[in-house]
Amino acid sequence: MTLPSFANTSKQILIVDDEHEIRNLVQRYLGREGFDVVGAGDGTAMHECLRVRQPDLVIMDIRLPGPDGLSLTRELRRNSQIPIIMLTSKKEIMDRVIGLESGADDYLAKPFDLRELLARVEALLRRSEEGRTTGANNRGVLCFSNWELDIGRRELRDSAGNETTLSAAEFDLLKVLAENANQVLNRDFLLQVTRGRPTMPFDRTIDVRIGHLRRRLSNGVTDGKQLLKTVRGAGYMLASEVTYKDLAV
Repeated sequence: MTLPSFANTSKQILIVDDEHEIRNLVQRYLGREGFDVVGAGDGTAMHECLRVRQPDLVIMDIRLPGPDGLSLTRELRRNSQIPIIMLTSKKEIMDRVIGLESGADDYLAKPFDLRELLARVEALLRRSEEGRTTGANNRGVLCFSNWELDIGRRELRDSAGNETTLSAAEFDLLKVLAENANQVLNRDFLLQVTRGRPTMPFDRTIDVRIGHLRRRLSNGVTDGKQLLKTVRGAGYMLASEVTYKDLAV
């Protein structure tokens, strides 16, 4: 097997999909838009690609031979905040929910419009880049309850210093809630500021992420449900006093 090499001059995207036609279509289309795209047909090929270089974004099909896209997404998320777009079946809404639960940042149902895929890719990469730029210029920590949200390192740590892994989207959501503590923020606003796009009808992305964050924040010391409160008909809020600790030298 000849391993692909990523160019250094453009954003690098890895698409993991066992359908050869879809991989080629996405590679050609995003390639024309200036991205450096490589494809993998399963988890083994994905790992081979990752040994060569870390891409800037992964497009992951949920249905794969061997380890499926959910398992591979969980694996990636354990050690990385790399943006992940999950490709799901148009009819299987539960696949989308489980995909987000597994750590995907966004989802797109097959068959999809290539222009929409491009928009999702650009939005995720833009948010990821903004997060790194903000982090590089902000060495502060948001402290609430028994948690510390390190803006510069993009890490969530408990009072003992143990890190809890968050996806890039989960980190962005918790950061917005912490920066607006004790204020009710509606779903449309949260989706707009964390994903850079307005909500669609029946889009439950924020609700799923809130549920995921609640579980992350429930560690036997704090109750995630009490920290992230649902205000029926209005939205969500972080119910805690938040202090800012400046780590800048």
